[in-house]
Amino acid sequence: MAAILEGTARALLRRVAIEQAEARLPSLVATVLRDGEPVWFGARGTTEDGAAPTADTQYRIGSITKSLVAVLVMRLRDEGLLELNDPLSRHMPATPVGEVTIAQLLSHTGGLTAEPPGQWWERVPGVEIDALTQALDERTSRHRPGRRFHYSNLGFALLGELVARHRKADWADVVRAEILEPLGMRDTTTRPRVPHARGYAVHPWADVLLPEPEHDAVSMAPAGQLWSTCADLATWARFLARGDQRVLSPATLAEMREPAGVDDADMWSVGFGLGIQLLRHRGRRLAGHGGSMPGFLAVVWGDPADGGGVLCMANATSGLRPSVATDLLDILEAHEPAIPRAWAPTPADPDLLQLTGPWYWGPTAFLLRLLPGRDLMLSPVSGQGRTSRFAAQPDGSWLGLEGYYAGESLRVVRRADGSVGHLDLNTFIFTRVPYDPSAPIPGGVEESGWH
Repeated sequence: MAAILEGTARALLRRVAIEQAEARLPSLVATVLRDGEPVWFGARGTTEDGAAPTADTQYRIGSITKSLVAVLVMRLRDEGLLELNDPLSRHMPATPVGEVTIAQLLSHTGGLTAEPPGQWWERVPGVEIDALTQALDERTSRHRPGRRFHYSNLGFALLGELVARHRKADWADVVRAEILEPLGMRDTTTRPRVPHARGYAVHPWADVLLPEPEHDAVSMAPAGQLWSTCADLATWARFLARGDQRVLSPATLAEMREPAGVDDADMWSVGFGLGIQLLRHRGRRLAGHGGSMPGFLAVVWGDPADGGGVLCMANATSGLRPSVATDLLDILEAHEPAIPRAWAPTPADPDLLQLTGPWYWGPTAFLLRLLPGRDLMLSPVSGQGRTSRFAAQPDGSWLGLEGYYAGESLRVVRRADGSVGHLDLNTFIFTRVPYDPSAPIPGGVEESGWH
């Protein structure tokens, strides 16, 4: 683990100690990452054997499990075994909610009920998938698919079964083979192993504990079954921020981090992508997930912008404040601000270099910059308007990656002599001078010109 200053470590530990004491948590563990690597681990309280928890002590991570299941679904998509717009019925016939698409299940926009029918599933032994699907009826759909964000544990039970049917193996075995083993997360399991924390409820008006039950959720397990450690969850935070080609392509992981639904529509501070929770905090766009099960609370965040990350786990049914995670990120940044990497020149293709500089869409000035490699950045000179990065494509065009131009093509159109004439961005014509009369401006240019 990389070293941080003693004063920084003390400030981080103080924040964890305050949370453990004020929230009355039997134990609390946390890890902070910088540039993809853990730089600090802290713990307060004790587990049931009276020992202080370590980075290898297991806690139940609840719904963080969903983010791993979502990665498996995206792997199936990348292999061509399904499309995100496929209705569930195409892969799981006779399912009562088969009209909901896979993308809607991943983003919690399918309109399904939050919980499965029957008793509170988190505190009782689970049922097999056939029993679960047979219990679904017209009450399972609470909203029109696609209408709004509505968190659904049931939806991820169905996605877990989707994975199992395609792989012809239990979802947990697929998680282990396709995610945990490649990433080296050997201490993430479906049931607890020693050493692990015991889950408790803390009495609201007295300092006493009540042990919480723990069962195999069976068909509901993909919604929150996994247990993990600080060491393993730090690896997951790094994956969420930086990715790993052995598990998922960078483009697919970036797709998962795109907002698909908003949990707090008035503020848009918390949203969801495809199986990944999103949080906007002081200029950061964090990707991760929270988790809760009876006796346990957890949260993990990774920052794709700088490789930072944080995670917290506690063995209590309630009490852990979500702000503790972002507070730890803020403390590290306040005490030890990251030092930017030194700028260094990089080789540039001369043909691309001549594309850089001012371009005009009508009378509006834009700047085209060359990024490392062959990618481009187009942004308005005024700072107000449509900005997008463009990734170089094998056919010599560029593909928009974000904002208004996401998915749109940018092409360089040359004159008969081979010189650059204009840029064509999905029918928008960009020229070197405003409304260049020599370019094919849609609608033409007034012959009298500017006056």
